[in-house]
Amino acid sequence: MTHPPSPGRAPQGWRTIAGLLLLPLAACSVLRTAATPAASFYALDTVPSALRAPAPAGAPTLLVTPPRAAAGFDSQHIIYLREPHRLDYFAHSEWVDPPPRMLGPLLVAALQNTGAFHAVVLLPSTATGQVRLDTEIIRLQHEFLGHPSRARFTLRATLVDDKTRRVLGWRAFDQSVAATGDDPAGGVAAANRAVQAVLQELSNFCVETLRLPADNTLHFGAATD
Repeated sequence: MTHPPSPGRAPQGWRTIAGLLLLPLAACSVLRTAATPAASFYALDTVPSALRAPAPAGAPTLLVTPPRAAAGFDSQHIIYLREPHRLDYFAHSEWVDPPPRMLGPLLVAALQNTGAFHAVVLLPSTATGQVRLDTEIIRLQHEFLGHPSRARFTLRATLVDDKTRRVLGWRAFDQSVAATGDDPAGGVAAANRAVQAVLQELSNFCVETLRLPADNTLHFGAATD
């Protein structure tokens, strides 16, 4: 004798068919999840603090404007080159923040470590200063143009008398460092070494450009003939 199905409950046959129909959908979902790797995020290394003597009398306050970046280097993409002039980026690896935003605090820390400035201030700020540092990232890229691959960092810097807007000096800094591996992690490690080397060169440039004259007094804001 056949009993009618209980109210609200599907027959066994229908439950079996429904289960079979759902199996391909579940398999597709698993395959999609397995085929999409998790994104990896990388950062630029912080600048180690250094013991330094107090700034000399009359040392200027240095204002650091937020760094800018050339087109293509102002996003979180980690850029690489396999042929000249063609920029590509890794699909599943990114900077944790755009390089210009990460670079600003590193500039301040590196310049503070020189002990040559009364203060180093990242703008915007209500602080006033005598000298302003403007920077632009020209390139920060992993280059697969030879073996081993290399990370290259180029930064242009300009020192300006903040009162008269007179350019006190400018320079482009360029460092290329061999990567430890041909993957994003190897390129980022090399990029960090290149950035640290440029920061050291930039700090030396700023100190040399603003070196105190014999009377130990800095003359900013005065018009020049």
